[in-house]
Amino acid sequence: MSASLGLTAPLQAAIAEAEELIANASFIRTEADRLEGYDYLAGRIRMAMQTAFDYDLEQPVFVNPTHQFSRQGLDNPDAVYFHAYLKEGVEYVVRGRRGTSADLSFQVMGGGYSADSAPASLLAFDDRELKVDDDGRFEFTYVAEPGAKTLIVREVFNDWDTEERGTLTIERPDTIGRARRQLTEATLRKKYEVAARSLTGSIQTWFAFPHFFQYKEEVNTLTVPASTPGGLPSQFSSIGHYELDDDEALIVTVPRCDDCTYQAIQIGSDWYASTDYETHQTSLTKAQAHVDDDGLMRFVVSERPPGPGGAPIANWLETTGHRTGAMMLRWQQLSRALGADDGPRVQRVAVDDVPAVLADVGHPAAALTDEAYAERIAARQRAVARRMIS
Repeated sequence: MSASLGLTAPLQAAIAEAEELIANASFIRTEADRLEGYDYLAGRIRMAMQTAFDYDLEQPVFVNPTHQFSRQGLDNPDAVYFHAYLKEGVEYVVRGRRGTSADLSFQVMGGGYSADSAPASLLAFDDRELKVDDDGRFEFTYVAEPGAKTLIVREVFNDWDTEERGTLTIERPDTIGRARRQLTEATLRKKYEVAARSLTGSIQTWFAFPHFFQYKEEVNTLTVPASTPGGLPSQFSSIGHYELDDDEALIVTVPRCDDCTYQAIQIGSDWYASTDYETHQTSLTKAQAHVDDDGLMRFVVSERPPGPGGAPIANWLETTGHRTGAMMLRWQQLSRALGADDGPRVQRVAVDDVPAVLADVGHPAAALTDEAYAERIAARQRAVARRMIS
């Protein structure tokens, strides 16, 4: 038997280092937190391998590094993410068929996120700038400008039940039709080294990143909507973080916005990742949420069901055992800028007082039966299964 090439040694060392980072995270309070960290680590390993081994500047492809089994960067439960690596000065052709999602956006980034900085956004636009034919098909050409490293695509869904995904491809006209280069030991060695750096780098990045934004804000507050840093001009967001005991709740009140195709709220964990949005209700879009007669959506963030008699309600956002975590609201494909009046108001109350507080403003929250809430969860599971790629 031939001797091992030792190609995986850097990755093995990086996994061990990453495990130490996870195990010693400062925000771990419970065994459940620790176990969630190890699940998070599995997603980071998947991402690192995909990043390294799908990396091909000659035969580019769109990869899907973020999904329900690989969560990072407070990933949006309503989005399908793709990215392709770019080489400066090279021409690319992107083709696709526009689905019926609320938003399809494209962004060219000048590098990746790191523990001390975010990459520059070099170009950003959404599907409103595409020429889409009667069959929903589109095509555009892009020559990678100086500094361009990655093309990121986000397909975002407002109504999980009715909106459908489109299709998307990318190619280099100067290399299409050629066979891939044969593997060499040097190439594989480099890929394992890239995976190793990507693994530890991504964990350090997302440990640091929320402190640039969410955790600079006062706890149990949300910011005035603002253009998302490094994002699309027509995308606004409101950010914050919460800290609640089991007997406390936050009531987040925000006007429904009809000047955008997509509006949503989500909560996340201290791992700066989405929490279980399949089998729990940890996010809601304006299509999924109950809107009161005054045009306001009143969301309740809590561990225990906040309805009358301890029942679930339509706009309950479950903290799923997380005493602390991130919060974010997003508006996309806006036709106007947003101001303070468009943004959220936050009220901290005892969870048992939620029904009375909502009744006092003339919009009591109707209780849902356990069966009705289970049907909502089943619908979420089916929608994620239709939409997501693992």
